[in-house]
Amino acid sequence: MKRDPGPDVPGAAPALPRGVHPLVAAAYALLVAAVAMDLADNPSLTFSPVLATAPALAGLGTRSARVPLVTGLIALLLVAPLALADPGVALSVHLTAGATILAITCVSTANVVLVSTRERQLLQTRSVAEAAQRALLRPAPERIGGLRIAVRYASAAAEAHVGGDLYEVLGTPYGTRLLLGDVRGKGLGAVETAADVLGTFREAAQVEPVLGEVARRLDATVVRRGAGEEFVTAVLLGVPVQGGPAELVDCGHLPPLLWREGEVTEIQSPTPDPPLALRQMDPGPYYLLRTPFVPGDTLVLYTDGVTEARDAAGRFYPLGERLAALPELTPGHLADRIMADLRDYTGGELTDDAALLIVRRER
Repeated sequence: MKRDPGPDVPGAAPALPRGVHPLVAAAYALLVAAVAMDLADNPSLTFSPVLATAPALAGLGTRSARVPLVTGLIALLLVAPLALADPGVALSVHLTAGATILAITCVSTANVVLVSTRERQLLQTRSVAEAAQRALLRPAPERIGGLRIAVRYASAAAEAHVGGDLYEVLGTPYGTRLLLGDVRGKGLGAVETAADVLGTFREAAQVEPVLGEVARRLDATVVRRGAGEEFVTAVLLGVPVQGGPAELVDCGHLPPLLWREGEVTEIQSPTPDPPLALRQMDPGPYYLLRTPFVPGDTLVLYTDGVTEARDAAGRFYPLGERLAALPELTPGHLADRIMADLRDYTGGELTDDAALLIVRRER
């Protein structure tokens, strides 16, 4: 597996939204203009109280307490020349301005310390969950059973909870079997469910000749967890080593995309099965879809963190359209192109974990 690290630097302050920049610039411009007018205008009028906004402005977009602290001290020092330039203004006005600057400097500095501390705590908690998640998701083989494989996993933004995306690629007596799933939950509970599902798949895929029976055992595993309303969407794929159609069981997951000679088609099961843990709502055998999968074909499996990512206008990422516009690429290069395009589409930030599992048949 190759993880997409994202654009953020741990511990760095998040960039201000674009719409905020003009407002902050205007506030600084008004502050400078007020000081200039005070020095050059009526000696019986002062703008020194306006300096109290300086440390508050400096605290925006920073995680260093020194920034608002130093800015506040500079603003406090400016009160003295303004007092000398305005002899007609009562000294109490300048003293009040100085006290206000000190108070806002303390508040702004404390706020920066509080926010940065909470962000570090969130990062530590998230890192624990991500470490557990990475321990479960073993690197997928690049080549197996006449297939080329690529997996990409992109973590969500720092303020989002760790999700439960999961995948596995196994060589079995029945050919290569692949799993991609998404736990409907967040945090360590989702990671624990993913661990149970992966453990069952790694054992059942080796001994169950029918892919539907593998899905049934996965369903039973999630049911046994008894985690309230938690369930797992999953797609199971089997590819025989000696050729022939691929087998697919869709348990409430998004349909895979087939890339063939520049055309992209959804591999939609005519009777999708319910997500894992919900089989009792629709009892019966699992539907096994057989689809042609010939040399040169590429199957793209993905989680909803990809297709539900939005641009600035709130539009979903059109994975099928973007995939159809790409030339024939190896799975690794194709996965990198999609993840880079996804980052550009969303402005560099994801709100949910996104996973891609790309399979190309070579023989």
